[in-house]
Amino acid sequence: MRPWIVWTTGLLAYIVAVLDRTTLGVSGLAAADRFSTGPGLLSTFVVLQVVVYAGAQIPAGVLLDRFGSKALIAAGGVLMASGQLVLAFTESLPTAIAARAVVGLGDAVTFISVLRLVPHWFAMRQVPLVTQLTGICGQLGQVLSAVPFLAVLTAMGWTVAYVSVAALGVLSIVLTLAVVKNTPDGTTTTREPTSVRDTLSSVKTVWLRPGTRLGFFTHMGTQFSVTVFALMWGVPYLTVAQGLSAGVAGALLTMSVAAAISSGVLVGVFTGRHPHRRSRLVLAIIASNALAWSVVLALPGPAPLWLLVVLVVVISVGGPGSMVGFDFARTFNPSTTLGTAQGMVNMGGFLASLLLMQAMGVILEATGGLSFDSFRIAWTLQYVVWSVAVVGILVTRRKARRLLRLQDDRSLLEGIEK
Repeated sequence: MRPWIVWTTGLLAYIVAVLDRTTLGVSGLAAADRFSTGPGLLSTFVVLQVVVYAGAQIPAGVLLDRFGSKALIAAGGVLMASGQLVLAFTESLPTAIAARAVVGLGDAVTFISVLRLVPHWFAMRQVPLVTQLTGICGQLGQVLSAVPFLAVLTAMGWTVAYVSVAALGVLSIVLTLAVVKNTPDGTTTTREPTSVRDTLSSVKTVWLRPGTRLGFFTHMGTQFSVTVFALMWGVPYLTVAQGLSAGVAGALLTMSVAAAISSGVLVGVFTGRHPHRRSRLVLAIIASNALAWSVVLALPGPAPLWLLVVLVVVISVGGPGSMVGFDFARTFNPSTTLGTAQGMVNMGGFLASLLLMQAMGVILEATGGLSFDSFRIAWTLQYVVWSVAVVGILVTRRKARRLLRLQDDRSLLEGIEK
């Protein structure tokens, strides 16, 4: 029972992180009014969030390996609660942007810190499923921002709503300090001081392990499409290019969360039972994403609603698919550097998402703004990312398999000598 209590406490911290991540998205109109700015400048918040999140992954991973999950989860909670508290009271746009960056920094360390708890507290056969459950249940934070947070914002105003979120963060910090333990015996971290050169050497060693890079390209190829769709270009595409109402577009995004939750359980069970077929599953998810988009983009006009439903469901499986990347990191890295490896894996999808969001913006502006034809061209940039990811997966998978064979041969030789 203790493992589930520790994991649930860490999960609560991640749910709060997702809540903090998505509050500004649901309060966009209120933010525009409060900071006297237009939607163009407000989109800076989204880009900034992804930049900070992706850029902080490797430093967060290094700190995680040194100080452990408990310290990083608590520190992330302090950063996010502080940032939300500043947002609650400031009316200055530069201050709000800085506060949002602090929230993004706290968000960046939380997810991989919770993930690192899993292999230490659960049996290996349970790890893939619990890893998936972490990602799935964390999305409850998005529900919290869309329902109770938005209700408080509407009824009681900006300050009360953001103070309430900060207070929930403080509760999560207290529970983390009281309940979370890095491992059952409490020994996982390496607090010995290391030089910058040693740290960089360790980071390089982790990256050069083929399993780490296999996880990186797995995360890249599966996650970026649904992330870009949900965070920035999905609603404009559905409403402007496909002619749907805002209500229907919102329903499709809600369906996306439901599809991710249901498929996540299946992916977790499959990877737990068939660990040697994980890469095949990942390639199948990437292929299904590319196929669904190809069918929609090949149409000369707006797609029928049923096809858009299929598209949203298919790309939503990419979220659970990206979690397989963390399983690769766990398989091919020792526990002493697992945090660094998970940080590197987590960079893959967010780095691809950031580049695609920016590139699509450039294409849309160059081709005449938000229109059916402009979006049709912009979405084709996805094929570049898929191509890079698939090549990366195939190359690193071959190297990872070769490494496993060498390790098996070495173990067999040592057994014979004994």
